[in-house]
Parts: sequence; structure tokens; C-alpha cells
Amino acid sequence: MINKHFVLLNKEDNVFVCCKELLTGSSITLEGASVTMSTDITVGHKIARKQIAKGDKILKYGVSIGSATQDITFGEHVHLHNIKSDYIASHTRQSKVEDSE
Repeated sequence: MINKHFVLLNKEDNVFVCCKELLTGSSITLEGASVTMSTDITVGHKIARKQIAKGDKILKYGVSIGSATQDITFGEHVHLHNIKSDYIASHTRQSKVEDSE
């Protein structure tokens, strides 16, 4: 556990997992660096442990759970809006918008 809000599941992970909700505007220190939440982060959701470049693997439990679809900054919410599964098709709001055009 990193603090009462986030846990690091594996030392290789590039995301922290939320274990206690943080609301937009809340500030926290993670591994010596301060970050302010730009969105509500609910239990089970992830934030970036470090800068993640577009195309980089998202590591959780020490294994890849997908790839970044855009650059992700330290502390940014990591979810369907900025990652994709490398294993199964996933449906996102963005893919629905692209399909309807």
C-alpha cells in the first residue's frame, strides 16, 4: 500500500489502484511527488504512476492489461478513454462516436 488512497499491486506496475475515493481537486503525494486529481477517482480505478507514452503497455499485477491510446501524465486517470485492450475488443465512448460518423 502506498497510502490510504492508493495501492501498488506489483513493483513493475506503471499504475496505482484506488482503494479510497479521491474527488476532483484533491491533492496527494505519491512516491514523493505531489499530484492533484483532475477527475474523481473511485475505488478500483487506476492513475498513472509515471508518464506513459502513447503505445506503451499499461502494467497492472506486473503484466500488461493493454496499451495507452494517448500520452498519459503522472497522476492522470487511466481507463477506457486512454487505454485499449491488446487481447479483446473493447467498446469505448470514442469508438461509438467514430462508428456513427
